[in-house]
Amino acid sequence: MTSQAKAVSRRKFLRTGAIAAGAAATGTIAMPQVSRAQTVNLKFQSTWPTKDIFHEFAGDFVKKVNDMSGGRLRIELLAAGAVVPAFQLIDAVHNGILDGGHGVSAYWFGKNKAFSLFGTGPALGMDANQVLGWMRYGGGQQLYDELVGQILKLNIVGFQYGPMGTQPLGWFKKPITGPNDLKNIKYRTVGLSADMFKGLGTNVTILPGGEIVPAIEKGLIDGAEFNNPSSDRLLGFTDVAKNLMVQSYHQPNETFEILFNRAKFTGLPGELQAMIRHAVDAASSDMSWKAMDRYSKDLEAIKAAKVTVTKTPESVLKAQLAAWDKVVAEQSKDAFFKKVVDSQKAWAKRVVGFDLEYTVSPQIAFNHIFKA
Repeated sequence: MTSQAKAVSRRKFLRTGAIAAGAAATGTIAMPQVSRAQTVNLKFQSTWPTKDIFHEFAGDFVKKVNDMSGGRLRIELLAAGAVVPAFQLIDAVHNGILDGGHGVSAYWFGKNKAFSLFGTGPALGMDANQVLGWMRYGGGQQLYDELVGQILKLNIVGFQYGPMGTQPLGWFKKPITGPNDLKNIKYRTVGLSADMFKGLGTNVTILPGGEIVPAIEKGLIDGAEFNNPSSDRLLGFTDVAKNLMVQSYHQPNETFEILFNRAKFTGLPGELQAMIRHAVDAASSDMSWKAMDRYSKDLEAIKAAKVTVTKTPESVLKAQLAAWDKVVAEQSKDAFFKKVVDSQKAWAKRVVGFDLEYTVSPQIAFNHIFKA
């Protein structure tokens, strides 16, 4: 064979080998790609009516997960009542009727009153973002997991997220001028807030969000709180009451809760579990920014609907704090409840104390610029 023929033969061999190697490499990649294309579908229900901004927040979380999963995971969002009523969500997730859900821990305080401490606890000076800080870095998540897994033995995995602003005292036919105006009225709230208001002599009714406005309209309750200007406006509070009392210590630091069935969650590949955890934090930040925009606009719309917006009197705020003292003392007879509250107090003393000492008041600057 000539040297030229040898060179041609050698080039042919190398070219054929490269093609074969490429085909082999493609074959090794193709198998995982087939696996990755398989979609896990999860049924996920909120505790909110479709028109509520809270259901929109739930949808924002779901969209983040679906967008990031690259088709490997698809969460289907349903509104309250689509599968089970709002207050039955946690049982449905525990039993696997639903794969997950979106709500607040206060809705489950009938199972154990310590549940309400994770998002709707007593006024300790913390805002909701500081509560989330406690959940992530102050031992809160470990205590939550102890409650869910060891004490209640629920087949769920839960994440607190989404800091809410201070909630208003609520909507009333007549303004609240002092603590005596809260005695003997029929009033809607949830969680430990119910015990606090009972200490003020209020007749408390616990209702899910979608049932509050009809109850006021029918005269079944005299007043109610829900959460924020956007939810209140969308749910129709402006049609049934014309007095909105803002600022209150009954729920100054509530957060949302995302639940998954534990078996379903731990059965996901590790990278999908991690993706969900990171989506929780991303949705938490995004929600707080969206709330700034929407809540401020909707409060102006509420005022335009001829609603009188009044700050809750200081006498009511002080009465609430005194009532909280009694609730915490009574419930702290339970060792786990006390352990959680003590943990929160230690965090609040350090973190809120730091904030009060270190952060300049925005009011002085605001008044200077806007001559408020």
